[in-house]
Amino acid sequence: MLGLGLRARLKRAIGGEPPAAPPPPQHEVYPQVEAFAWRPRVGDHINFGDHLAHVVVDRMLAERGFDREEEVTRATRLFSIGSVLHFASSGDTVWGSGINGKMGDEHHQFATLDVRAVRGPRTAEYLRKRGITVPDVFGDPALLLPDLFGSRFRRTGGGGPIFVPNLNDLGEVATDLPLISPLRGWNHVVERILRSDLVLASSLHGLIIAEAYGIPARYVRLSEREALFKFEDYVFGTGRSGLDYATSIPQGLEMGGMAPIDWDPAPLKAAFPFDLWEQPAA
Repeated sequence: MLGLGLRARLKRAIGGEPPAAPPPPQHEVYPQVEAFAWRPRVGDHINFGDHLAHVVVDRMLAERGFDREEEVTRATRLFSIGSVLHFASSGDTVWGSGINGKMGDEHHQFATLDVRAVRGPRTAEYLRKRGITVPDVFGDPALLLPDLFGSRFRRTGGGGPIFVPNLNDLGEVATDLPLISPLRGWNHVVERILRSDLVLASSLHGLIIAEAYGIPARYVRLSEREALFKFEDYVFGTGRSGLDYATSIPQGLEMGGMAPIDWDPAPLKAAFPFDLWEQPAA
């Protein structure tokens, strides 16, 4: 008698059954540097400011011929843009990220970090109190867009004032101004900001993109959902001594732009951790 296994193979061979599907290919897992970028929990939305973490890191790597998904010797994570250090673990690398003022000490579980730069002096102070070495290199990496993209994006103006809401304010803003959703593509948001003459925003990166290109901008605090920490951190990190904000869009229009930034991009660019990718693959 034929065994069951042999009988099944013979039946398939003469056309009685389709051949069994081959096993799925086995993909080898290899160490990489993960460029952390926060995403909203709802749906497939991408918040443009947080997505800039990938955009800026990719652009920096391209200047040296590297790719974000290359195999490296040691897997690690790089935190670059956003108030996301409560997601960090010991040994992660930081280049420009900041503390989220809504998150208490219990949410920051790291004991050590490899810090190359932070968003501003308030984040530096917080980390130093935890015994972490932090250099005096400040700035949100989104400020590097004019340097990284050259003529791709240019300030044109003539579009009047606009409002860029924080994700938590989206859907609750009542204004006659053009409203730019932070859920649109990052390039669309940047291009729309550059057509404006004044940017009012409860979105931190709405302010950052405007000021990076020399467009007057004013923080409008419409709710208490976001802590002031990240806004002060950014403002102090760009050479200003205080945060003077509006509490309504009409007040923001009356106040106009904040004092311009006083910031040199060279130290932040020089601090980029290319060495994470320069490790020879094993």
